[in-house]
Amino acid sequence: MVTNITRYIIFLRSTHDVLSAGSRRDRLRKYLALVLLIFFLIGYLFIAIFSKPDIMMAMVLFGGSLFVMIVLTLMYGLLDTVKKRSIDIAEVLVGVIDARDPNLNGHSRHVQEITMLFYRYIPSHIKTGINPVSLEYAALMHDVGKLGVPEAILNKPAKLTEEEWEIMRTHPKVGVKILKPLDSFASIRDWILYHHERIDGNGYYKAKAMDIPVAAKIIAIADTYSAITMRRSYKEPRTHEDAIKIISEVAGTQLDKELVDIFLTIPKEELEKCIPTQVSIK
Repeated sequence: MVTNITRYIIFLRSTHDVLSAGSRRDRLRKYLALVLLIFFLIGYLFIAIFSKPDIMMAMVLFGGSLFVMIVLTLMYGLLDTVKKRSIDIAEVLVGVIDARDPNLNGHSRHVQEITMLFYRYIPSHIKTGINPVSLEYAALMHDVGKLGVPEAILNKPAKLTEEEWEIMRTHPKVGVKILKPLDSFASIRDWILYHHERIDGNGYYKAKAMDIPVAAKIIAIADTYSAITMRRSYKEPRTHEDAIKIISEVAGTQLDKELVDIFLTIPKEELEKCIPTQVSIK
């Protein structure tokens, strides 16, 4: 039972993301189940210490523990499968969205891959409270609000006018609005909303550095790297070295300096592995 309780606690920790967090009632049920498991453990110990269980009783107790272990294993496996299938479906849907704009085709996937690579390099004290599954969805969905931007603006080969930029700057808010019906996505809405904010307070919505979630700062760096290195209809892709130079120059003004310093430690070869087939880098 001790092993079962440990496995169940690990299972609970794996359900703190946009896919499996559930409602408040669901969370209460999860913790009630944990209380019951602990109660069963106390009961097992009481019987073992203060009673003299016979072989039949011992087999029943062992069988009960084995049953709980099997159920927990099945639950964990099913949850893992659902998460993998869900992200696959989300990637296909985002790919369809990106396909509206030849300048975005593959960009969201690219940002997703870079973000998750970056996450592995970030020290635990910085990424505390950032669930990796939730971060992956936020990175993948960061530009979903561009569904609300006219294709004439998205596909414009020339520089946007100030009026067109005003429309373009609404896409994080539109993205949050699109995802609002999904209650479980509430925890990542600000990550999407603020991914274009700047440390110096001159971003889309003028948010101050202290108000920008760490996850949004992470996505902002991944987004910047992707934007620099991917091919656009109006520009050729820049090199990895160019991207690193530019990102270094804007550290402390546009991007978080501490996170940029960590990003710069990622080997070029690993970043290049993040490139979807639609994205071209020199």
